[in-house]
Amino acid sequence: MSDVVGQLRAAVGDAVSTEPGELEAARADKSGQRSPTAPLAVVSARTVEHVQAVLRIAHEHRVPVVPRGAGTGLTGGAMAGAGELVLSTARMTRILEIDEADQVAVVEPGILNADLNRALEPLGLRWAPDPASREISSVGGNIATNAGGLLCAKYGVTREAVLGLDVVLADGTLMRLGHRTIKGVTGLDLTALMIGSEGTLGVIVGATLKLTRLPTGTVATIGATFPTIEEAAEASAAIAAARIRPAAMELLDPVALAAILRHLGLPDDAPGTAHLLVQTDGGAAEEEARAALAIITALGGTASMTTDPVEGERMLAVRRAMHPAMEALGQVLIEDIAVPRSQLPAMFAAIRQIGDRHGIAIPTVAHAGDGNLHPNLVYQGDEVPEAVWVAAGELFEAALALGGTLTGEHGIGTLKRRWLADELGEPQVELQRRLKAAFDPRGILNPGKVF
Repeated sequence: MSDVVGQLRAAVGDAVSTEPGELEAARADKSGQRSPTAPLAVVSARTVEHVQAVLRIAHEHRVPVVPRGAGTGLTGGAMAGAGELVLSTARMTRILEIDEADQVAVVEPGILNADLNRALEPLGLRWAPDPASREISSVGGNIATNAGGLLCAKYGVTREAVLGLDVVLADGTLMRLGHRTIKGVTGLDLTALMIGSEGTLGVIVGATLKLTRLPTGTVATIGATFPTIEEAAEASAAIAAARIRPAAMELLDPVALAAILRHLGLPDDAPGTAHLLVQTDGGAAEEEARAALAIITALGGTASMTTDPVEGERMLAVRRAMHPAMEALGQVLIEDIAVPRSQLPAMFAAIRQIGDRHGIAIPTVAHAGDGNLHPNLVYQGDEVPEAVWVAAGELFEAALALGGTLTGEHGIGTLKRRWLADELGEPQVELQRRLKAAFDPRGILNPGKVF
């Protein structure tokens, strides 16, 4: 291994670090989990050539490589341990091109989501994926996990906003996948296959992104309270069934809302109630908002509406504060399940029953516009208690029974591997392993993750 580190230093110089602090940081991500031991080294690549050189050396010596961006993942997908090499793209942050006419941007993977959008805003453009972690998560990480966010119900998840990728395979081969055109069906869609692959098929070193115009005109935001989260979920499902397409529609159960308000130092004007946030934009924003408001009040909600964009963003900021509010309570296992939107009330009821059965509070928020829920299992100490894992397993079983999925946007990583076959079945899991072997025949890319 010392010979490998020596070869890496000869190839990429001071991009290689064995400094204890950097190695320690690479043991964990935002999931709250940690590898038992530190990795061999961290390489902070600054160029595509750096990435190629590192992978050639790793491939030759069969050294496992853990690709890593900003380290904000929530499933343990970027954690590295003994004998593993961390390949970070966090320093590859350039915007290589913005084409206003074709509404395309070409970027390196390390640029943060929010930084990219700050650069696009003066041009009246944006990259639509809007994860709650947008201020700290990288575009490459968004792509590797097919991230979603608050706006994805109307504007789509990451897959819909990527036209092409530059990817370095396990042996150092650079592949340019996809295209710059909106349409393109030449051959198999390897770009789509890479999106959400969690660093198991290749290392993303560049992305050609599809941009959209920033919404103009009115933005209307509704804040509504309901006696229970199931009633709030019934209202969100009714709004979706009415074919109203909010830009954002978010649910917060009473436990989550109370924790967020405490964290932000805001008053709880309706303690014990659930909260539904609805935001509409575009030419029909007010019309859609008033239709949603009518549904909410008809189903027993107490609601108010604003067309002040500053006030609307302040209301959404409450939802975006969920993760730091949970971190203030202790260690958190943040889950990520999705069900058909019509099944949201049943899933919230199941979460309540599972929490009661195990004596665990499970504060939950949801992207109600697409049925994606985030139950948070809060615990104390460094290890996830067995009761929490049992409760998580029951959450997954409930989601699958309702026609849902184990993960809507966070990925599988290490935390959900044991349940993968429950959703996909062993034949499909084996097919996916064979696909990985075609890209990575020596099995060096992010081993132990997903499959």
